[in-house]
Amino acid sequence: MELRPVDSLEVCVLVDNALDILSSVPDGVTSEIPNIRKAGAKELAGSCLCCAAWGLSLVITTRVGDESHTMLFDAGPEDYALERNGRRLGIDFGAIECVALSHGHFDHAGGLPTALRLIRDANGGRSVPMHVNAGMFGKRAFQPPDADRFPLGHVPTPDELRGAGGDVISSDAARTVLADTVYVSGEIPRVTDYEKGLPAQVRQLDDGTWVPDPLVLDERFLAVHVKQRGMVVFSACSHAGIVNVLRSARDVFEPPLYAAIGGLHLSGKTHEAIIPDTVRDLGELDLTRIVAGHCTGWRALHALVHTFGDVVVPGAVGQVHRFGAS
Repeated sequence: MELRPVDSLEVCVLVDNALDILSSVPDGVTSEIPNIRKAGAKELAGSCLCCAAWGLSLVITTRVGDESHTMLFDAGPEDYALERNGRRLGIDFGAIECVALSHGHFDHAGGLPTALRLIRDANGGRSVPMHVNAGMFGKRAFQPPDADRFPLGHVPTPDELRGAGGDVISSDAARTVLADTVYVSGEIPRVTDYEKGLPAQVRQLDDGTWVPDPLVLDERFLAVHVKQRGMVVFSACSHAGIVNVLRSARDVFEPPLYAAIGGLHLSGKTHEAIIPDTVRDLGELDLTRIVAGHCTGWRALHALVHTFGDVVVPGAVGQVHRFGAS
């Protein structure tokens, strides 16, 4: 599979759990205030700021020479945060050429119908390629050992996505999008012995019975090859385990790993127990940048910063991350 190297890559955090307008950021990153000012904000006020929400959505732009391509990776948990933040950040929804969903959980999929509507409203009514796989759809829930089953929120069905303007492209296979500048993975190999997905998750079968569904096998990652830098890997939730994700990307591509962006899912008692193993193995991958957001959790962030220092940038809504040429 041919993945075109890009001269530069820009990533806007459209939805994330955290809001942080004051913390310093390294070169190549701008926080929310400069970005809303660029989009036209005239004062610093609550009405001008983005809102945080449990979930993730990234606007990814690749550039090769004068050629530019933009896509949306996930759409957060619901319509309000995506639309509000998009307006305040001045997102050009009409420039978004396709959408990819990382996995079938509401906090990444709930805003998809609104995202597709915004894109179609801005692009003249053209349908929007919507990349998914069949495993992303269906009822899921958490089944704690000592409590009632707790359903997860609705993931829009393929028919609902089509009704919102999506041209649904469903396949288990890896593929490239955005004029072959972005790789969408296939199923992520599970290699480590400690990254076990979501042990409490169950899925409803067509006959109504519930069965264990811990591995979230529908999860996918994205990757971009930035010239003279290496591979930038987007792992929206890392239910497969961020080490499994990065090792898979390393096995697929010849250029070295450069950066990881997204949720690392190291929060909650079960996942906090594997923070030491994860940090140890991340050290062997020699990343230059780790943008850890969404479901990473403060304990994991603390451990990552303690070990890797300024390599780690806590993700926050409204940030823009740039890799390669400015």
